[in-house]
Amino acid sequence: MSAAMNAAMNAIVVDVALRLDEFVLQADLRLPGNGVTVLFGSSGAGKTSLINCIAGLVTPQRGRIAIGERVLFDAQAGIDLPPERRHVGYVFQDGRLFPHLTVASNLRYGVKHGSGAVAFDEVVELLGIGALLKRRPLTLSGGEKQRVAIGRALLSSPQLLLMDEPLASLDAARRAEILPYLERLRDHFALPIVYVTHDRAEAQRLAAHVVLIRTGQVVQQGAPAEVLPAVLLADQG
Repeated sequence: MSAAMNAAMNAIVVDVALRLDEFVLQADLRLPGNGVTVLFGSSGAGKTSLINCIAGLVTPQRGRIAIGERVLFDAQAGIDLPPERRHVGYVFQDGRLFPHLTVASNLRYGVKHGSGAVAFDEVVELLGIGALLKRRPLTLSGGEKQRVAIGRALLSSPQLLLMDEPLASLDAARRAEILPYLERLRDHFALPIVYVTHDRAEAQRLAAHVVLIRTGQVVQQGAPAEVLPAVLLADQG
């Protein structure tokens, strides 16, 4: 199957409205079915709430979410798949590895919940974590933990990978260490990735498509070269 056909089959529809106390999130998006889409905006803009809707961790009041022809949520039709049936991988800001398990066992937890479409050895090599397999999370650096968390999510054979500011808790040196692995992941797998950040350099380096969100509203989307300069001008103004 060609990359273009695969992208079309996995195109992502996110058309939702969500109210959380006084905060209102509204989004109507058609996202590419491969490559990295960055949700960009300041803290509190609604980026994490939006990917939590996609993951099934938060239920919108209305709308529809689908990957290709596979519907994850449709308020009108009464469809709301639980997170474990959505085939969506999620990498949290803090990794959330099981502290009592080795790296290898953390990774095999992903295998246990996947289809086997992604090979264990392939992921280990891609992320450079072969030397870590016998260690436990408490002995890992922040960057190492995030690489293992990414590996676990990949081994669950997701149709879509969500990443919620995976570098936000890392210092500059660790961010520089892990960014090349994210580029390798992006380039190696024909997998759509929705990546949350408020860091312009990350967005510029990783994204094929950028969605700018402010106070719960999508205000602009498109190629990084179109969206990110407008953000810079707005910040300066």
